Amino acid sequence: MSRFQAATVRVPCSTSNLGSGFDTLGLALDRYLDARFEPGDGEGLEVERTGTLADVAFEPGADILLQALQAGLAEAGLGWVLPGGRLRVDSQIPVARGLGSSAAASVAGWLLAQAVTGAAVDRDGAFRTTMDREGHGDNAAPCAYGGLQAVVHGGDRARPFSLPIHEEIGIAYAAPATEVSTRQAREVLPAQVGHGVAVAGLGRITALVQGLATADPELVGLGMKDELHVPHRLALIPGAVHAMSAAADAGAWGVTISGSGSGLLAFGPVDQASELAEILLQVLSPGREAGSVAFAVRPERTGGRVVEAGS
Repeated sequence: MSRFQAATVRVPCSTSNLGSGFDTLGLALDRYLDARFEPGDGEGLEVERTGTLADVAFEPGADILLQALQAGLAEAGLGWVLPGGRLRVDSQIPVARGLGSSAAASVAGWLLAQAVTGAAVDRDGAFRTTMDREGHGDNAAPCAYGGLQAVVHGGDRARPFSLPIHEEIGIAYAAPATEVSTRQAREVLPAQVGHGVAVAGLGRITALVQGLATADPELVGLGMKDELHVPHRLALIPGAVHAMSAAADAGAWGVTISGSGSGLLAFGPVDQASELAEILLQVLSPGREAGSVAFAVRPERTGGRVVEAGS
């Protein structure tokens, strides 16, 4: 009999680098990665991937979810050998489009390690291992804890904490077929910025936090403006400048790059979110190329969780 039990976990996607909140603010959104483990009699683990992962090629040993699963089992004293059985992974999170697909996979693997052994859910461990592996706390924290999260670095540890976000804020997302890797996005950033740029950013992030808490259009708009990362990354996303202008003309409070791209986010009234997503996509991908996507999303407030265990 297997020492592991069947279990299912669900983890939301996340958007990071919110406007002026570069490397600091992240938000969980309601698109999910689901992972289901079923124990078997043999030693091998059969992996089935569907959704946005169906056509992704994984190099041996490079699957982030499996790496986090191994790490979670090892921390529980069960070694690094994957359990025998079947793992089904279904994701509705676009890959390499700025919605934290890697962070979601890492959190899912860690939580699944607890679930299959019957241990208590360890979101702190999920955040820690994802932060250590990915280096992006503003993706790791929303995936693990849900909601709007800030991550502050002090000494040798990163501390996440929750911030309020108003129910009446609508969010539109769209991305072209173009993929942007985190490496590409980091390479275009300047090594230094001026004192004035840094000070302006501090004011804007203060406005953004207050604007998201109160659904204040002016403060959200101010907070979404940025000089640290957005202007340098726009060239990596064909049509992004015009798409952002079109969404603003249509009533968006603020528009920015989601994560490191290629997706864009527009914030505005809830009842306009779907329309804004279509406006963004019309400019980013006029021919609706395969791989381009657009949809309205809402903040996801639960974070990574065990959906079912022991059955």
